[in-house]
Amino acid sequence: MPALPPYIIEPIWQQFEALLPERRTDHPLGCHRSRIPERVIFEKLVQVLVFGCAYQRIADASCSESTLRRRRDGWIELGLMERLKEICLEAYDRLIGLELSEVAVDGCVTKAPCGGEKAGISPVDRGKRAIKRSMAVDAKGIPLGAVSAPANRHDSPLLVPTLQAASEVLGALPEEASVHLDRGYDSRLTRERLAELGLRWEISGKGKPAPFWATNRWSSGRTRGTTPTRSLCGARSGWGR
Repeated sequence: MPALPPYIIEPIWQQFEALLPERRTDHPLGCHRSRIPERVIFEKLVQVLVFGCAYQRIADASCSESTLRRRRDGWIELGLMERLKEICLEAYDRLIGLELSEVAVDGCVTKAPCGGEKAGISPVDRGKRAIKRSMAVDAKGIPLGAVSAPANRHDSPLLVPTLQAASEVLGALPEEASVHLDRGYDSRLTRERLAELGLRWEISGKGKPAPFWATNRWSSGRTRGTTPTRSLCGARSGWGR
């Protein structure tokens, strides 16, 4: 099963291929092992990003896990990944564009079986180790910025850091942009923080019915792949290690 359809992966590969430096070999005998094609490595790295799985799950007879990591690190050191990210974002802004007049923010809890600095006790999974990811998305569900915290931390204190993470990439949000939030953010402090940022808000009131289609906050749940019954909300992410 391909990670991306051909009409998406082909233009991205052509842009990336143009960035690759010319490779020269000077082996005295000219008989060293053939280099795995860059296209094979590229497609497998895309699979890792799209499917969110470990490198060992993607590695097969055509390419080992160590080769994937080594080639990835080399491309990162050359700045190829960052340049490709800039090209893709520029193309998206030119052809489609972000809808920043409506922004949705919310958090979700994800498992962290191996622990980590941000891991904490999950309040929804029998106290297992987990992290909370707070994400901001535009009206179409495109990720703008995200922050992580221990799973048992409340969503509302993460609101401002999440908006700041989006601003680091986009600059300041448009004046009078509306931020859509679920009832967990329904407090005076939340409104004061948004007012200080010059933003409007639409927050579901506590104790009032709030179906997921009532506001635009459903877009973030769709982006994270969560179901409306469990999470009613919602760097642009780039390449990473």
